Amino acid sequence: MAGVTTKSLSTATLEIEPTGGRSRESTALSLERRLRAIAGVHEADVSFRAGVIHLTYDESVTTLDEIKRVIREFGVTIQEAEEGLVDSETFERGLRIESAFVGITFFGMVAGLVTSWLSGPAIVASVSYGLAYVFGGWYGLKGAIQTLRHWAVDIDLLMILAALGALLIGAPFEGAMLLFLFSLSNVLQDYAIGRSRRAIHALMELRPESAQVLRDGEEVAVPVEAVEVDEHFVIRPGDRIPLDGVVTSGQSTVDQSSLTGESVPVSKEPGDEVFGGTINEQGSLEVRVTHRASESAIARLIHMVEDAQSERAPTQRLIDRLEQPYVLGVLAMTALAVIVPLTFNRPFDPTFYRAMTLMVAASPCAVIISTPAAVLSAIAAAARQGVLFKGGEHVESAATIDAVAFDKTGTLTEGDTKLTDFHVRDDVEIDGLEITPEQLLAWAAAVQERSEHHLARATVDGARERDLDVPGAVDFQATVGKGVRGVVEGHTVHIGNARYFDTIPTDNSVEGLDAGVETLETLQAEGKTSVLVAVETDEHVHIVGWLAFTDTLRPGAAEMVAALRNIGVEHIVMLTGDNQAVAQDIAEEVGIDEVRAELLPEQKVEIVEELVRRYGKVAMVGDGVNDAPALATATLGVAMGAAGTDVALETADVVLMADDLQKIPYAFGLGRATRRTLLTNFVIAFGAIALMITTILTAGLPLPLAVVGHEGSTVVVSLNGLRLLGFRT
Repeated sequence: MAGVTTKSLSTATLEIEPTGGRSRESTALSLERRLRAIAGVHEADVSFRAGVIHLTYDESVTTLDEIKRVIREFGVTIQEAEEGLVDSETFERGLRIESAFVGITFFGMVAGLVTSWLSGPAIVASVSYGLAYVFGGWYGLKGAIQTLRHWAVDIDLLMILAALGALLIGAPFEGAMLLFLFSLSNVLQDYAIGRSRRAIHALMELRPESAQVLRDGEEVAVPVEAVEVDEHFVIRPGDRIPLDGVVTSGQSTVDQSSLTGESVPVSKEPGDEVFGGTINEQGSLEVRVTHRASESAIARLIHMVEDAQSERAPTQRLIDRLEQPYVLGVLAMTALAVIVPLTFNRPFDPTFYRAMTLMVAASPCAVIISTPAAVLSAIAAAARQGVLFKGGEHVESAATIDAVAFDKTGTLTEGDTKLTDFHVRDDVEIDGLEITPEQLLAWAAAVQERSEHHLARATVDGARERDLDVPGAVDFQATVGKGVRGVVEGHTVHIGNARYFDTIPTDNSVEGLDAGVETLETLQAEGKTSVLVAVETDEHVHIVGWLAFTDTLRPGAAEMVAALRNIGVEHIVMLTGDNQAVAQDIAEEVGIDEVRAELLPEQKVEIVEELVRRYGKVAMVGDGVNDAPALATATLGVAMGAAGTDVALETADVVLMADDLQKIPYAFGLGRATRRTLLTNFVIAFGAIALMITTILTAGLPLPLAVVGHEGSTVVVSLNGLRLLGFRT
């Protein structure tokens, strides 16, 4: 169970015990309506197949305990397993019981058939068929009764009525066979859906139960749940890392594939993040804990996948809404198939038999299960590769993307910007003080220490690498997308691009600006990002020098762009606040179609809106923090490298847990594969229904063959959806 609060609005994910039979979503829709009727509940998404309820509610109006009470009154069992994880033992026990019921049903069906063939005692045949009907129809009857309690009908009701109809006309074997295949298909579907969920929950089992914590100078084995933030633990070669943290000493490489999907171990040294459940390789590390066990990256991944599984895809929502009217239509068709022939004095038994056969053939079991079997498998497969889809809707959206907009810094490039040049203008003095290159860098670093911009961090790192004495700065101010200012040792220092100096609130001219801009243009022509440094006096703002930086293109960026084109993306754009020349060089190297440079954050949003108008379906790929508005505006927002970033997890529709560009075409390719799977499933499901109905009306297809066709198509679409668990690009 997970809860996140923003002011008075909270979200919660509750895991529930699946109830009902084949078609659970009619009951789910009824529960959703009941929950939304509670004062203070803003949203409720219920999925009995996934075993999840996702809620958004106002905690100043209602409480989670009150919502739970309503859920329990509805007849739904809430799982109270630790940290919201599914009680796997309960699930497995339930699956074993269902399987046993299937076995008893099969035994009763065969025993009844053999007894009848051998003209054995009628009581033996009756008891045998009775066993088949009781155990084969148990779960379907429970589901049908629960649905009827809420004034709805579903497929379970159709199956029970068809089996009872067969018994009524003296065809107990056909009814028993229907119930056997019906219950067997249910078990196979539960296994398929359960496997997609277990694929995610198995991640938590990777985390050790205890950590070697340093307390009072000694190593103590402490259960991970009892380890507090800021405590230190020790990791030796070959150990699994128990908790999220930051390395304080030691060097090693860590296999993070279980969390991020990265195939190559990642180097770790002091200051680097490590994540619980990953494997330390050859070195020893001391780590400071940054998150408790329940808040670890793996725990958050699981909770967000649970949320994703509760949010049904648009196709699934449409099918769920149409299920009840479709079932009512099948019941009406069945009634007409009985009434109309009887009005023309046709014999009752064959008429009723054909009507029951039509009911079975027309039941949309395969249609109902086709979407969740595929979408939940896709979500599970992606999460195992370090790609988190935050709902079935986004899996479908990934299949439709025609254009992709990339942020540059930290997405296409490493974001590890390095200071390459720092120079002072010739013969420049400030109030009689001659400025040296080292003093220029020290003053710039003093101001930039207060900024989170990647160029600011590179400036500070550059000063530290050169062991410069960086003074303190006060009165820091930032102009978004242009520059910063601060007071250092009594001097007001300005750092920014050429546009920044048009915004300085002073009546005095900017001395040396033309020469400075000319230098910037020269540096930018060399592929370097550069800024001017100026010092303000009573008379002028003096350009005293400039700083230049370079950024490194991520490995595989060009291959990633080529892969996107291969899967059908038409147009690729790069959006950046950097200058045009630098951006153009990178775009040409990668193979990007269009470059939009020197952008403010709000301008990125405008361009994404423009791309949506031009191409319809647009994805925005960024870091999930600076690009949050653009991510929210796009059809699909994709955040890069968000394993330890809360903001990215909240902002984007798709989260890439690692900085691996190849996961982008993987995500879009998986979306397209899911769409193809859905189309295939619909062709199978609707094709089987149409073929069986046509054959019943023209050639008198017997009930056993209709049962085989109906249940067979359901199993086929379930297994076809399950194939997505093994999707690879």
